[in-house]
This record gives sequence, structure tokens and C-alpha cells, in this order.
Amino acid sequence: MVERGTAKVGRFVVVEGIDGCGSTTQAKRLVEALRGVGHDARATFEPSDGPVGQLLRSVLEGRLRSADGQSPRRLDWAALGLLFAADRLDHLASFVRPALAEGAIVVSDRYTLSSIVYQSVTAPAVPDAVSWIASLNRAAQIPDLTIVLDVPVAVAARRRHARGGPEELFDALSTQARLADAYARAVELAPEQHIRHVSGEGDAGDVTRRLLQVLSDAFPEISVTPERS
Repeated sequence: MVERGTAKVGRFVVVEGIDGCGSTTQAKRLVEALRGVGHDARATFEPSDGPVGQLLRSVLEGRLRSADGQSPRRLDWAALGLLFAADRLDHLASFVRPALAEGAIVVSDRYTLSSIVYQSVTAPAVPDAVSWIASLNRAAQIPDLTIVLDVPVAVAARRRHARGGPEELFDALSTQARLADAYARAVELAPEQHIRHVSGEGDAGDVTRRLLQVLSDAFPEISVTPERS
């Protein structure tokens, strides 16, 4: 929470990157670190746990079945883009904006940049895919800070394998390599956002300290001195 006069001002921070970059772990660790020094920090994620988000997760995890029940029900890139945008607007209305209005620091595991990267990379040869996806998200609030965790594709793949579970929709190494290339161009793809790249390699505690440093640089009023762990 940031105090300006008598008003409470929230901050909206997003953690991004390819699958296995550590965004889920680091978003949670960042919230824990902020709470540890007295800030009202709240963790969230996309797809959300709302009704549209749950449908999206069933698609990504292969749980949505075809009419005969024999195979996963696939959705094309445009349908996914529309669903992600719908989930995002519901997520903003139900969680993010109310928390910001209360002065909280909201840390989200993924947001609009994920839509731009993932849907444009998996689109067919559509010349205006990025601009179309961006237009779907025009009503979405711009984050105060977006942090992209940069991790080599091979490292991210080892992490996904170590955590187990079935392969998800975008897990193919060739797809992940294209996603990594797109995230490297995040500033070009989402020029309206305040984007910072951080190495996601190494010990989780070291990565968290890097995130806290970037956060402190961006918002000196919520400076945090991370503890060694």
C-alpha cells in the first residue's frame, strides 16, 4: 500500500514468461516478501478461477472433451483470444480493481502480455494478429509494472518435466522457442506497458531478490530490503 496524503494508492504488478519460467512461484514469493515488511500485497493469476478462466484451464490442460468424449476439444487461436479477454475483464472487475481501490499491491501471474505473445505465436499467417489481440484487451487496465522472467527454453523444459503432470497445450519445445523469441520482443509488442526483463535462472531466492530490486527501482515508495533465505 502507498500513502498519498490521506488516499491509499494500489499498484498492479504482473510477472510473465514462457511455461516453466517460474512466474507462478515468483509471484507468490513476491507477495510473501511484500507482506513480510507490512505491505498489503495480494496474489492472483490468469487464467483466473472465475467461470471463463475455469473453461480456459480445461482447454489448456486437455480436460475439455469432444462431443464423443474420445479426444480433447481444441479451440483455435481466435476463440482462445476472445476467451482470455473475457476472463481478464471479469478478473479485473471481480478482484484486481477492488483490491487496488483498497490500496493493495496486486501481483498477477500473467496478464495481457501472455495473450499477445501466446495467441500471436499460435495464430496462422494473419498479418495483424498482434493488433487484433491488443484491440480485444483495450479495455483492460494497463499494469504499473510488467516483469518478464527470462529463462532458456531448455531450462524451462526441465522445470516442467520435474514438476510432472500431463503436457499442456503450449508445451511443445518448438512452440516454447517461438514464445521465448516473442517475449524477448515484449517492449515492441506491448509498448504501452512498463516492462522490465529479469533473469529467472538460479536459486528461487536469488530470483526473488532480483524482482524486489526491480520493484524498488520502479516504486521507491514501496522499497523493500529482501532478507537472505
